[in-house]
Amino acid sequence: MSHLDLFLETMHSTLHDVIPIAVVLLGFQLLVLRQKVAHPWRVFRGFVYVLLGLTLFLMGLQAAIFPLGEVMATQLTNPAFLYGELYQEGVTVLETIRWQDYTWVYVFAFAIGLATTLAEPSLIAVGMKAQQVSGGAISAWGLRLAVSLGVAVGVSLGCLRIVTGTDLWLYIIAAYIFVIIQTMRAPKMIIPLAYDSGGVTTSTVTVPLLAALGLGLAATIPGRSALIDGFGLIAFASVFPIMSVMAYAQMSRWMEKRRAEKETMKENDNAL
Repeated sequence: MSHLDLFLETMHSTLHDVIPIAVVLLGFQLLVLRQKVAHPWRVFRGFVYVLLGLTLFLMGLQAAIFPLGEVMATQLTNPAFLYGELYQEGVTVLETIRWQDYTWVYVFAFAIGLATTLAEPSLIAVGMKAQQVSGGAISAWGLRLAVSLGVAVGVSLGCLRIVTGTDLWLYIIAAYIFVIIQTMRAPKMIIPLAYDSGGVTTSTVTVPLLAALGLGLAATIPGRSALIDGFGLIAFASVFPIMSVMAYAQMSRWMEKRRAEKETMKENDNAL
C-alpha cells in the first residue's frame, strides 16, 4: 500500500470517528442552546486541522512507533544480546527464564517511561494549570518530574511482571492498597491532582509506545502470551504516578516542617 493510499484510508477511518463528536456539539449548540455557532469558518478550519492531525498521528503510529517498540523489545530480549559469548546459535543457554537476565529491559522501560511522560502534552497542560491555580505552591516542573518518575518505575515493574509471568491483579491490588493508605495521609490539596495525574499520563505519546513495548516483550519471551501478558503496562503507568505525586507532596511537606523546626531552634538559640 502506497503512502497516499494509507493516508486516504486512515483519513476516511478518522472521519468516521470524528463526525459523531461534531454532530453532538453542533446538535447541542443549535437544538438545545438555540444559539448560532460563533466564527463558523474558524470552527470549520479547526475541524480540518483536527482531522489532518489525527490522520498523520495514526499513520505515524503504524509506520514508526509500534514497530520501534516491538523492535527494541526483540533486540533487548535476544539471547545473543543477553548472554553474549555464552550464546551459540541453536543452543539454549538457560532452561528457565531468570528475571535478572533482563536488566537492560528494565533500564530501557524506565528511561522510555520517563522520557515519554515528560514530553506528554496533557501533563504539561495540567502542570501549568496546577501552578497557576495554586499560586506557585505546586511547581509545574516538580509535578511533571514526579509523575514521570512514577510512570518510569511503574513501566519497569510492568516489564518485570511480563518477564516473570506473574498475575497482573496481584500488582494492581497491592498498588491501590498503597494508594489508599497514602490518600489518608497525604495533604488534601494534592489528592485530586494526584488522581488526575494518573490519567493524563496515558495519552497520545505514552500509550502507543508502551503498548508496543509490552506486546513486543511478551511476543519474544518464551512461554508468554501477547494477549495475556502483553497488555497491562498502561495500568502500571496509571497507578504509579498517583503514588509518586502524593509522595512528592508528603516529602515537600516534611521538608517544610523540618525547615520550620530548624528556624525555630535557631531563633530560640539566638534568644538565649
